[in-house]
Amino acid sequence: MKLRTKIHLFTTLLMLSLLIFIHIGIFLLYEQLSINTEVEQLQLRGEELLTTLNKVPAVNTDDVLRAYMPTNGKIRVFDENGNKITSVEYTLSLADIQIDVSEGKSYGKTTIDGQPVIMVSYPAIWVDGSIVEIQLIQLLNDLARNKELLKLILIVVTVLVAIPILLSNMALSSIIIKPLERLSSAMKKNATSRSYEKIELSKVGKDELAEIGRTFNFMMEALETNYKKQEQFVSNASHELKTPLTVIESYAKLLLRRGFTNEQVANEALEAIVSESSRMNDLIVQMLELAKNKEHQAPKITHLNVIKLLENTVSQMRQAYNRNFILHCEKDLWIHSDEQKLKQLLFILLDNARKYSEKEVIVTVRAIDDKVSIAIQDFGVGIPKENISHLFDRFYRVVKDRNRKTGGTGLGLSIAKEIADILQIEIEVESEENVGSTFTLFIPETIQQNEVDSE
Repeated sequence: MKLRTKIHLFTTLLMLSLLIFIHIGIFLLYEQLSINTEVEQLQLRGEELLTTLNKVPAVNTDDVLRAYMPTNGKIRVFDENGNKITSVEYTLSLADIQIDVSEGKSYGKTTIDGQPVIMVSYPAIWVDGSIVEIQLIQLLNDLARNKELLKLILIVVTVLVAIPILLSNMALSSIIIKPLERLSSAMKKNATSRSYEKIELSKVGKDELAEIGRTFNFMMEALETNYKKQEQFVSNASHELKTPLTVIESYAKLLLRRGFTNEQVANEALEAIVSESSRMNDLIVQMLELAKNKEHQAPKITHLNVIKLLENTVSQMRQAYNRNFILHCEKDLWIHSDEQKLKQLLFILLDNARKYSEKEVIVTVRAIDDKVSIAIQDFGVGIPKENISHLFDRFYRVVKDRNRKTGGTGLGLSIAKEIADILQIEIEVESEENVGSTFTLFIPETIQQNEVDSE
Protein backbone atom coordinates (compact mmCIF):
# COMPACT_ATOMS: atom_id res chain seq x y z
CA MET A 1 0.00 0.00 0.00
CA LYS A 2 1.40 3.39 -0.99
CA LEU A 3 1.99 6.06 1.61
CA ARG A 4 -0.55 8.36 -0.05
CA THR A 5 -3.24 5.64 0.25
CA LYS A 6 -2.29 4.96 3.86
CA ILE A 7 -2.65 8.65 4.73
CA HIS A 8 -6.04 8.81 2.97
CA LEU A 9 -7.31 5.68 4.65
CA PHE A 10 -6.00 6.12 8.18
CA THR A 11 -6.71 9.83 8.57
CA THR A 12 -10.21 9.50 7.11
CA LEU A 13 -11.04 6.53 9.35
CA LEU A 14 -9.60 8.29 12.37
CA MET A 15 -11.55 11.50 11.81
CA LEU A 16 -14.78 9.64 11.02
CA SER A 17 -14.35 7.50 14.13
CA LEU A 18 -13.90 10.61 16.26
CA LEU A 19 -16.94 12.19 14.64
CA ILE A 20 -19.05 9.07 15.27
CA PHE A 21 -17.98 8.94 18.91
CA ILE A 22 -18.87 12.62 19.32
CA HIS A 23 -22.30 12.06 17.73
CA ILE A 24 -22.93 9.05 19.97
CA GLY A 25 -22.05 11.20 22.97
CA ILE A 26 -24.41 13.95 21.78
CA PHE A 27 -27.21 11.42 21.27
CA LEU A 28 -26.81 9.84 24.73
CA LEU A 29 -26.49 13.24 26.41
CA TYR A 30 -29.67 14.49 24.70
CA GLU A 31 -31.53 11.36 25.77
CA GLN A 32 -30.47 11.66 29.40
CA LEU A 33 -31.17 15.39 29.61
CA SER A 34 -34.62 14.89 28.08
CA ILE A 35 -35.48 12.10 30.52
CA ASN A 36 -34.28 14.20 33.48
CA THR A 37 -36.52 17.06 32.33
CA GLU A 38 -39.54 14.76 32.01
CA VAL A 39 -38.81 13.26 35.44
CA GLU A 40 -38.69 16.69 37.04
CA GLN A 41 -42.00 17.65 35.48
CA LEU A 42 -43.56 14.35 36.55
CA GLN A 43 -42.29 14.81 40.11
CA LEU A 44 -43.72 18.33 40.20
CA ARG A 45 -47.08 16.94 39.01
CA GLY A 46 -46.97 14.28 41.75
CA GLU A 47 -46.30 16.85 44.48
CA GLU A 48 -49.25 18.94 43.27
CA LEU A 49 -51.44 15.80 43.28
CA LEU A 50 -50.57 15.05 46.91
CA THR A 51 -51.42 18.58 47.93
CA THR A 52 -54.79 18.42 46.17
CA LEU A 53 -55.73 15.02 47.62
CA ASN A 54 -55.45 16.44 51.12
CA LYS A 55 -58.08 19.05 50.29
CA VAL A 56 -60.83 17.20 48.35
CA PRO A 57 -63.64 14.87 49.64
CA ALA A 58 -63.28 11.10 49.27
CA VAL A 59 -65.89 10.89 46.51
CA ASN A 60 -63.80 12.97 44.12
CA THR A 61 -60.51 11.02 44.24
CA ASP A 62 -60.75 9.50 40.73
CA ASP A 63 -61.58 12.88 39.25
CA VAL A 64 -58.56 14.38 41.00
CA LEU A 65 -56.33 11.57 39.70
CA ARG A 66 -57.60 12.14 36.14
CA ALA A 67 -56.92 15.86 36.49
CA TYR A 68 -53.27 15.19 37.34
CA MET A 69 -52.75 12.18 35.06
CA PRO A 70 -49.64 12.66 32.90
CA THR A 71 -50.03 13.04 29.16
CA ASN A 72 -49.82 9.56 27.60
CA GLY A 73 -49.55 8.21 31.14
CA LYS A 74 -51.20 6.56 34.11
CA ILE A 75 -51.71 6.94 37.88
CA ARG A 76 -51.95 3.90 40.18
CA VAL A 77 -52.67 3.65 43.92
CA PHE A 78 -51.58 0.61 46.01
CA ASP A 79 -52.24 -0.16 49.66
CA GLU A 80 -49.63 -1.31 52.16
CA ASN A 81 -50.01 -4.95 51.01
CA GLY A 82 -49.44 -4.11 47.36
CA ASN A 83 -53.07 -4.43 46.34
CA LYS A 84 -54.29 -1.95 43.76
CA ILE A 85 -56.89 0.42 45.17
CA THR A 86 -57.57 2.42 41.99
CA SER A 87 -55.98 3.60 38.78
CA VAL A 88 -56.60 5.94 35.89
CA GLU A 89 -54.77 5.63 32.57
CA TYR A 90 -54.47 7.26 29.17
CA THR A 91 -53.74 4.11 27.18
CA LEU A 92 -54.31 0.41 27.70
CA SER A 93 -50.68 -0.32 26.76
CA LEU A 94 -49.71 0.73 30.31
CA ALA A 95 -52.29 -1.47 32.04
CA ASP A 96 -50.05 -4.12 33.55
CA ILE A 97 -46.64 -2.52 33.22
CA GLN A 98 -44.17 -3.18 36.02
CA ILE A 99 -41.42 -0.69 36.74
CA ASP A 100 -38.87 -0.94 39.56
CA VAL A 101 -37.06 2.05 41.01
CA SER A 102 -33.35 1.29 41.41
CA GLU A 103 -31.69 2.04 44.72
CA GLY A 104 -30.32 5.55 44.84
CA LYS A 105 -32.60 6.79 42.04
CA SER A 106 -35.75 8.88 42.30
CA TYR A 107 -37.46 7.30 39.32
CA GLY A 108 -37.81 4.04 37.40
CA LYS A 109 -37.39 3.54 33.66
CA THR A 110 -38.31 0.88 31.10
CA THR A 111 -39.37 0.63 27.44
CA ILE A 112 -42.50 -0.51 25.61
CA ASP A 113 -42.17 -1.21 21.89
CA GLY A 114 -38.97 0.79 21.84
CA GLN A 115 -40.52 3.79 23.56
CA PRO A 116 -39.20 4.91 26.98
CA VAL A 117 -41.51 4.89 30.01
CA ILE A 118 -40.71 6.59 33.34
CA MET A 119 -42.34 6.32 36.77
CA VAL A 120 -42.19 8.22 40.07
CA SER A 121 -43.85 7.06 43.29
CA TYR A 122 -44.81 8.76 46.55
CA PRO A 123 -46.07 7.46 49.91
CA ALA A 124 -49.30 9.24 50.92
CA ILE A 125 -52.22 9.16 53.35
CA TRP A 126 -55.35 8.08 51.49
CA VAL A 127 -58.74 9.63 52.07
CA ASP A 128 -59.69 6.84 54.52
CA GLY A 129 -56.59 7.49 56.58
CA SER A 130 -54.58 4.47 55.35
CA ILE A 131 -51.03 4.70 53.98
CA VAL A 132 -50.81 4.11 50.24
CA GLU A 133 -48.27 4.35 47.39
CA ILE A 134 -49.15 6.59 44.46
CA GLN A 135 -47.34 5.84 41.17
CA LEU A 136 -47.26 8.30 38.28
CA ILE A 137 -46.29 6.67 34.96
CA GLN A 138 -45.64 8.49 31.66
CA LEU A 139 -44.97 7.18 28.15
CA LEU A 140 -42.33 9.38 26.45
CA ASN A 141 -43.42 8.90 22.84
CA ASP A 142 -42.41 12.47 21.94
CA LEU A 143 -38.93 11.77 23.21
CA ALA A 144 -38.79 8.60 21.11
CA ARG A 145 -39.72 10.56 17.99
CA ASN A 146 -37.16 13.27 18.77
CA LYS A 147 -34.48 10.63 19.30
CA GLU A 148 -35.17 9.09 15.90
CA LEU A 149 -35.07 12.53 14.28
CA LEU A 150 -31.79 13.37 16.02
CA LYS A 151 -30.34 10.02 14.97
CA LEU A 152 -31.25 10.72 11.35
CA ILE A 153 -29.75 14.22 11.54
CA LEU A 154 -26.47 12.92 13.02
CA ILE A 155 -26.21 10.22 10.35
CA VAL A 156 -26.78 12.76 7.57
CA VAL A 157 -24.24 15.13 9.14
CA THR A 158 -21.69 12.31 9.38
CA VAL A 159 -22.15 11.44 5.70
CA LEU A 160 -21.96 15.08 4.61
CA VAL A 161 -18.90 15.79 6.76
CA ALA A 162 -17.14 12.71 5.36
CA ILE A 163 -16.80 14.47 1.98
CA PRO A 164 -14.79 17.51 3.18
CA ILE A 165 -12.83 15.19 5.49
CA LEU A 166 -11.79 13.09 2.50
CA LEU A 167 -10.95 16.17 0.43
CA SER A 168 -8.91 17.70 3.25
CA ASN A 169 -7.04 14.44 3.75
CA MET A 170 -6.23 14.34 0.05
CA ALA A 171 -4.86 17.87 0.29
CA LEU A 172 -2.91 16.95 3.42
CA SER A 173 -1.40 13.86 1.82
CA SER A 174 -0.45 15.91 -1.22
CA ILE A 175 1.35 18.44 1.00
CA ILE A 176 3.23 15.64 2.78
CA ILE A 177 3.90 13.36 -0.19
CA LYS A 178 4.90 15.96 -2.79
CA PRO A 179 8.25 16.85 -1.17
CA LEU A 180 8.95 13.16 -0.55
CA GLU A 181 8.18 12.37 -4.19
CA ARG A 182 10.58 15.11 -5.31
CA LEU A 183 13.17 13.71 -2.94
CA SER A 184 12.65 10.15 -4.21
CA SER A 185 12.80 11.32 -7.84
CA ALA A 186 16.04 13.19 -7.20
CA MET A 187 17.57 10.18 -5.44
CA LYS A 188 16.62 7.84 -8.31
CA LYS A 189 17.98 10.29 -10.87
CA ASN A 190 21.23 10.67 -8.95
CA ALA A 191 21.54 6.89 -8.67
CA THR A 192 21.02 6.26 -12.40
CA SER A 193 22.89 9.26 -13.83
CA ARG A 194 25.55 9.37 -11.07
CA SER A 195 24.94 13.08 -10.70
CA TYR A 196 24.46 15.19 -7.57
CA GLU A 197 21.25 17.05 -8.36
CA LYS A 198 19.46 18.83 -5.52
CA ILE A 199 15.76 19.49 -5.02
CA GLU A 200 14.11 22.90 -5.09
CA LEU A 201 13.08 24.17 -1.68
CA SER A 202 11.01 27.03 -0.36
CA LYS A 203 13.20 29.49 1.49
CA VAL A 204 10.53 30.08 4.15
CA GLY A 205 9.87 26.41 4.97
CA LYS A 206 10.65 25.52 8.57
CA ASP A 207 8.84 22.21 9.03
CA GLU A 208 10.36 18.71 9.18
CA LEU A 209 9.86 18.11 5.44
CA ALA A 210 11.73 21.29 4.57
CA GLU A 211 14.47 20.22 6.99
CA ILE A 212 14.70 16.83 5.26
CA GLY A 213 15.05 18.62 1.92
CA ARG A 214 17.79 20.90 3.23
CA THR A 215 19.58 17.92 4.74
CA PHE A 216 19.37 16.07 1.42
CA ASN A 217 20.76 19.06 -0.48
CA PHE A 218 23.54 19.44 2.07
CA MET A 219 24.33 15.74 1.72
CA MET A 220 24.45 16.05 -2.07
CA GLU A 221 26.80 19.02 -1.81
CA ALA A 222 29.01 17.07 0.60
CA LEU A 223 29.02 14.00 -1.66
CA GLU A 224 29.81 16.09 -4.72
CA THR A 225 32.62 17.88 -2.89
CA ASN A 226 34.06 14.62 -1.55
CA TYR A 227 33.77 12.98 -4.98
CA LYS A 228 35.63 15.85 -6.61
CA LYS A 229 38.25 15.74 -3.87
CA GLN A 230 38.57 11.99 -4.38
CA GLU A 231 38.96 12.43 -8.12
CA GLN A 232 41.55 15.13 -7.53
CA PHE A 233 43.31 12.99 -4.94
CA VAL A 234 43.46 9.96 -7.27
CA SER A 235 44.65 12.15 -10.15
CA ASN A 236 47.29 13.87 -8.03
CA ALA A 237 48.38 10.63 -6.39
CA SER A 238 48.75 8.89 -9.73
CA HIS A 239 50.71 11.86 -11.05
CA GLU A 240 52.95 11.98 -7.98
CA LEU A 241 53.60 8.24 -8.19
CA LYS A 242 54.06 8.30 -11.93
CA THR A 243 56.84 10.91 -11.78
CA PRO A 244 59.29 8.94 -9.57
CA LEU A 245 58.44 5.74 -11.43
CA THR A 246 59.25 7.44 -14.75
CA VAL A 247 62.54 8.73 -13.36
CA ILE A 248 63.42 5.30 -11.96
CA GLU A 249 62.54 3.64 -15.28
CA SER A 250 64.58 6.15 -17.27
CA TYR A 251 67.69 5.79 -15.09
CA ALA A 252 67.29 2.01 -15.02
CA LYS A 253 67.34 1.96 -18.83
CA LEU A 254 70.31 4.31 -18.82
CA LEU A 255 72.02 1.98 -16.36
CA LEU A 256 71.37 -0.96 -18.67
CA ARG A 257 72.75 0.88 -21.69
CA ARG A 258 75.84 2.56 -20.24
CA GLY A 259 76.09 1.68 -16.58
CA PHE A 260 78.39 -1.29 -17.00
CA THR A 261 80.97 0.71 -19.00
CA ASN A 262 80.72 4.14 -17.34
CA GLU A 263 81.04 4.26 -13.55
CA GLN A 264 79.97 7.92 -13.35
CA VAL A 265 76.72 7.21 -15.22
CA ALA A 266 76.09 4.18 -12.99
CA ASN A 267 76.56 6.20 -9.80
CA GLU A 268 74.33 9.00 -11.09
CA ALA A 269 71.60 6.52 -12.06
CA LEU A 270 71.74 4.66 -8.77
CA GLU A 271 71.61 7.90 -6.75
CA ALA A 272 68.56 9.06 -8.72
CA ILE A 273 66.85 5.69 -8.31
CA VAL A 274 67.48 5.68 -4.56
CA SER A 275 66.28 9.29 -4.22
CA GLU A 276 63.09 8.76 -6.19
CA SER A 277 62.40 5.44 -4.44
CA SER A 278 62.73 7.17 -1.08
CA ARG A 279 60.44 9.96 -2.20
CA MET A 280 57.86 7.48 -3.48
CA ASN A 281 58.03 5.58 -0.19
CA ASP A 282 57.44 8.82 1.75
CA LEU A 283 54.46 9.59 -0.45
CA ILE A 284 52.91 6.15 0.13
CA VAL A 285 53.49 6.38 3.89
CA GLN A 286 51.81 9.78 4.06
CA MET A 287 48.87 8.58 1.95
CA LEU A 288 48.41 5.66 4.36
CA GLU A 289 48.64 8.10 7.27
CA LEU A 290 45.85 10.19 5.77
CA ALA A 291 43.68 7.09 5.38
CA LYS A 292 44.38 6.08 8.99
CA ASN A 293 43.48 9.54 10.30
CA LYS A 294 40.23 9.40 8.36
CA GLU A 295 39.17 6.49 10.53
CA HIS A 296 38.86 9.02 13.40
CA GLN A 297 40.38 6.76 16.01
CA ALA A 298 39.52 7.98 19.49
CA PRO A 299 42.51 9.84 20.95
CA LYS A 300 44.22 8.43 24.02
CA ILE A 301 43.84 11.32 26.45
CA THR A 302 46.55 11.82 29.06
CA HIS A 303 47.68 14.69 31.30
CA LEU A 304 50.56 16.30 29.37
CA ASN A 305 53.23 18.83 30.24
CA VAL A 306 53.33 20.91 27.06
CA ILE A 307 56.75 22.38 27.80
CA LYS A 308 58.45 19.01 28.24
CA LEU A 309 56.75 17.67 25.12
CA LEU A 310 58.04 20.64 23.08
CA GLU A 311 61.52 20.47 24.54
CA ASN A 312 61.73 16.80 23.58
CA THR A 313 60.34 17.43 20.08
CA VAL A 314 62.57 20.44 19.37
CA SER A 315 65.62 18.55 20.67
CA GLN A 316 64.95 15.70 18.24
CA MET A 317 64.57 18.16 15.34
CA ARG A 318 67.90 19.83 16.21
CA GLN A 319 69.72 16.52 16.25
CA ALA A 320 68.07 15.17 13.09
CA TYR A 321 68.61 18.23 10.87
CA ASN A 322 71.39 20.15 12.64
CA ARG A 323 69.25 23.28 12.55
CA ASN A 324 68.62 26.03 15.10
CA PHE A 325 65.18 25.60 16.73
CA ILE A 326 64.57 28.24 19.45
CA LEU A 327 61.96 27.58 22.15
CA HIS A 328 60.34 30.41 24.14
CA CYS A 329 57.93 29.09 26.74
CA GLU A 330 56.23 29.54 30.08
CA LYS A 331 56.72 26.90 32.74
CA ASP A 332 54.22 24.34 33.91
CA LEU A 333 51.60 24.47 31.16
CA TRP A 334 49.46 21.34 31.27
CA ILE A 335 46.73 20.01 28.98
CA HIS A 336 44.65 16.88 28.47
CA SER A 337 45.34 15.51 24.97
CA ASP A 338 46.84 12.63 22.96
CA GLU A 339 50.62 12.79 23.32
CA GLN A 340 51.53 10.81 20.19
CA LYS A 341 49.13 12.61 17.85
CA LEU A 342 50.11 16.02 19.21
CA LYS A 343 53.80 15.17 18.81
CA GLN A 344 53.16 14.04 15.23
CA LEU A 345 51.37 17.32 14.51
CA LEU A 346 54.33 19.32 15.90
CA PHE A 347 56.83 17.30 13.85
CA ILE A 348 54.93 18.03 10.64
CA LEU A 349 54.77 21.79 11.26
CA LEU A 350 58.39 22.03 12.47
CA ASP A 351 59.59 20.02 9.47
CA ASN A 352 57.54 22.23 7.17
CA ALA A 353 59.15 25.35 8.69
CA ARG A 354 62.60 23.80 8.31
CA LYS A 355 62.09 22.98 4.64
CA TYR A 356 61.12 26.47 3.56
CA SER A 357 63.53 28.49 5.71
CA GLU A 358 67.33 28.54 5.94
CA LYS A 359 67.30 30.55 9.15
CA GLU A 360 66.29 29.59 12.66
CA VAL A 361 62.77 28.42 13.58
CA ILE A 362 61.20 30.04 16.65
CA VAL A 363 58.62 28.21 18.77
CA THR A 364 56.66 30.35 21.26
CA VAL A 365 54.32 28.87 23.86
CA ARG A 366 51.93 30.76 26.13
CA ALA A 367 48.61 30.37 27.91
CA ILE A 368 45.56 32.20 26.52
CA ASP A 369 42.38 31.91 28.61
CA ASP A 370 41.51 28.18 28.70
CA LYS A 371 43.82 27.31 25.80
CA VAL A 372 47.52 26.92 25.14
CA SER A 373 48.93 28.54 22.00
CA ILE A 374 52.02 27.25 20.19
CA ALA A 375 53.36 29.56 17.47
CA ILE A 376 55.90 28.11 14.99
CA GLN A 377 57.62 30.93 13.10
CA ASP A 378 60.02 30.61 10.19
CA PHE A 379 61.83 33.28 8.13
CA GLY A 380 61.48 31.71 4.71
CA VAL A 381 59.95 32.69 1.40
CA GLY A 382 56.46 33.13 2.84
CA ILE A 383 53.08 32.33 1.29
CA PRO A 384 50.90 34.63 -0.86
CA LYS A 385 47.64 35.55 0.89
CA GLU A 386 45.50 34.05 -1.88
CA ASN A 387 47.15 30.66 -1.31
CA ILE A 388 46.74 30.44 2.48
CA SER A 389 43.17 29.09 2.33
CA HIS A 390 44.36 26.14 0.20
CA LEU A 391 47.38 25.15 2.27
CA PHE A 392 45.66 22.15 3.85
CA ASP A 393 44.33 20.74 0.56
CA ARG A 394 45.94 17.49 -0.50
CA PHE A 395 48.83 17.81 -2.98
CA TYR A 396 48.39 21.57 -3.05
CA ARG A 397 51.53 23.49 -4.01
CA VAL A 398 52.06 27.22 -3.73
CA VAL A 399 54.65 26.92 -6.49
CA LYS A 400 54.49 23.87 -8.74
CA ASP A 401 58.16 22.92 -8.45
CA ARG A 402 58.48 23.90 -4.78
CA ASN A 403 57.81 20.47 -3.31
CA ARG A 404 60.14 18.90 -5.84
CA LYS A 405 63.03 21.04 -4.63
CA THR A 406 62.31 20.51 -0.93
CA GLY A 407 61.44 16.84 -1.20
CA GLY A 408 57.84 17.34 -0.04
CA THR A 409 54.78 15.43 -1.21
CA GLY A 410 52.05 18.02 -0.65
CA LEU A 411 50.36 15.83 1.97
CA GLY A 412 52.04 16.94 5.21
CA LEU A 413 49.75 19.86 5.99
CA SER A 414 46.68 17.76 5.04
CA ILE A 415 47.72 15.19 7.64
CA ALA A 416 48.33 18.00 10.15
CA LYS A 417 44.81 19.33 9.60
CA GLU A 418 43.30 15.85 10.07
CA ILE A 419 45.16 15.41 13.38
CA ALA A 420 44.21 18.91 14.54
CA ASP A 421 40.53 18.19 13.89
CA ILE A 422 40.70 14.98 15.91
CA LEU A 423 42.35 16.82 18.83
CA GLN A 424 40.01 19.84 18.47
CA ILE A 425 42.96 22.13 17.80
CA GLU A 426 42.54 25.34 15.82
CA ILE A 427 45.28 26.27 13.33
CA GLU A 428 45.86 29.87 12.23
CA VAL A 429 48.30 30.82 9.48
CA GLU A 430 49.94 34.22 9.05
CA SER A 431 52.44 34.78 6.28
CA GLU A 432 54.17 37.50 4.30
CA GLU A 433 56.15 36.88 1.15
CA ASN A 434 59.94 37.04 1.56
CA VAL A 435 59.45 37.59 5.32
CA GLY A 436 58.23 34.26 6.65
CA SER A 437 55.25 32.34 8.00
CA THR A 438 53.75 31.61 11.42
CA PHE A 439 51.57 28.57 12.15
CA THR A 440 49.75 28.96 15.49
CA LEU A 441 48.07 26.08 17.29
CA PHE A 442 45.32 26.81 19.84
CA ILE A 443 45.09 23.70 21.99
CA PRO A 444 42.18 23.27 24.46
CA GLU A 445 43.23 22.34 27.97
CA THR A 446 40.66 19.54 27.93
CA ILE A 447 39.10 17.76 24.93
CA GLN A 448 35.31 17.59 25.11
CA GLN A 449 34.68 13.84 25.23
CA ASN A 450 31.23 14.01 23.64
CA GLU A 451 32.74 15.78 20.65
CA VAL A 452 35.47 13.18 20.40
CA ASP A 453 32.97 10.35 20.49
CA SER A 454 30.91 11.91 17.70
CA GLU A 455 33.82 11.92 15.29
